Amino acid sequence: MRGRSGFASRLVRTAAAGEQPHVETDLRHAILTGEQPPGTGIPIDEVAAFFGVSAIPVREALKTLRGEGLVEHRPHVGYSVAKLTYLEFQELYDVRQALEAAALRAAAVNATRADLEEIEAALEEQGQAGDDRAYAAATRRFHFALIRPSGMRRMIRMYESAWNITEPARPMSRVPAHERTAFHTDHARLLEAYAARDADALVAESDRHYAHLKEAIAEFATDPECFADPA
Repeated sequence: MRGRSGFASRLVRTAAAGEQPHVETDLRHAILTGEQPPGTGIPIDEVAAFFGVSAIPVREALKTLRGEGLVEHRPHVGYSVAKLTYLEFQELYDVRQALEAAALRAAAVNATRADLEEIEAALEEQGQAGDDRAYAAATRRFHFALIRPSGMRRMIRMYESAWNITEPARPMSRVPAHERTAFHTDHARLLEAYAARDADALVAESDRHYAHLKEAIAEFATDPECFADPA
């Protein structure tokens, strides 16, 4: 009997016994956590067998994820985890930077003590992260905690969409440890400006942080495992 593909073998079910499978949610989670690298093929029949469903809900889930930019479809080939070119990745970081800057100005004014405590906890979690996946999760928690007090729900959804599309490439798994330490220092400076409610300083620190991120990621711009051929 033929074994499951790499994609299907790394899936995890989250539905409780007796519940309908969470096909779309579980597929999205597998992609966003980096369990499924960019370019990985998604065999519909194997995924359907894994969840114990027909191919129909799998196709519907993949259509939704395609709309979110997480998977792509090629005629006569099928679905795969989306693989960005380096320039596309840069564009999404530019989008994130612009949206974050706009949200930070409002968040710095609106943030409560509880909001600051959430940001501090995320920063501490990042500092204690034992591997790149834990580091990436804490980084995501930190940035979303920064902008959530803005109350700009539509903007936050746009920010989340841009962030999600870059997740499969797992950039933090490719930067050296000293760079991750430096990013943590960037975050501490962001928190300092945030706590002071200095919006101008906060946005300046955010811009400096994104420049630092882009510089680090440029070091593996030609890595074919991370980015697609622009041709």
